[in-house]
Formats: sequence, C-alpha cells, structure tokens
Amino acid sequence: MPITPDTKDWTWVLERPCEECGFNAEDHPRATFSQGIRDNAAQWTGVLQRDNVQHRPSEDRWSPLEYACHVRDVYRIFDERLRLMLEEDGPTFQIWDQDETAFDERYDLQDPTIVNGELLDAAARYADRFDTVQPSQWDRPGTRSNGSLFTVNSLGTYGLHDPFHHLWDVSSS
Repeated sequence: MPITPDTKDWTWVLERPCEECGFNAEDHPRATFSQGIRDNAAQWTGVLQRDNVQHRPSEDRWSPLEYACHVRDVYRIFDERLRLMLEEDGPTFQIWDQDETAFDERYDLQDPTIVNGELLDAAARYADRFDTVQPSQWDRPGTRSNGSLFTVNSLGTYGLHDPFHHLWDVSSS
C-alpha cells in the first residue's frame, strides 16, 4: 500500500523531487530534520480528528488512521536505526514488513486519540535524537539487511520523506 521504507531502491528521494507528493530533499537540509519531523507530526493531529478517519478511499489505499499508525511506527523504527548508527559502528538493521505489521497490529482498529499521542511521542523522540547528532556523525553508516546503505544524513532525508509523503496521501484522498 504505502511507499515502503524498506525497498532496495530508495536513493531517488535524494536525487529528485517525489513525483507524487513533491518532497524535494534540497528543501530539507539536515539542519531542518528535527523541525521537519515535529512539524509533520503536529499535522497528523488534525487528520486523526476527522470523522472518516477509518474510511479507506479505495481498496488499494489505507485509511488516514492506518497511515497515521504507519507513520508512528516509521518514527519508532527510524529512531531506533538512528540510535544504532550513532552508537555502533556499521550496524545492520532488519527489513521491516510494514504490511505485516499493519495486519498484525490491526491498524484499522486502533484508537485515533491514542495513535495521535503515540505518534507525537515517537516523533519527539526521533527529532530529539537528531538534535544530538554531532557534525562528525552525519556520515556514519548503517546497512539494511537487504544491502541498502545509509548514512545518518540519508536516513534523515528518507525518514522525513516517508511521513511527508503519507501526509500527502491522506490530504489528497
């Protein structure tokens, strides 16, 4: 359903604007990662207050609630990946099957008020961790188990695009 944070070919988001949502990495330098995360998270509150928050606009699209659950989990997972990259030398992270998570965790039945609080908390932790990144740490590497290589900087860009894109998904439906 959504763009997967674990597809092998993700680097295009660093090179050109997203054709769907318009996210352009050049507009989001690393000095703005923390604020971008916080700004995005704050916008989900209005989404989760909609009357139709559990309604899927089509069979192949998640509901706003499901996207919000996914974004909450993106913030959690990317925060953990960032932590590993800052604390370990060259960590490897496992691929995350977001569709399996959505099904197993019953994203469609979660309470929007609880999801909102969890999303805001997860985003705050992730943004706070970016606030601690030292200049010498931006190029620290990490590898996804499928071989995709990240740096702290590229993880930040990619981890900002995904929630930005999903906010566009729910705004365009």
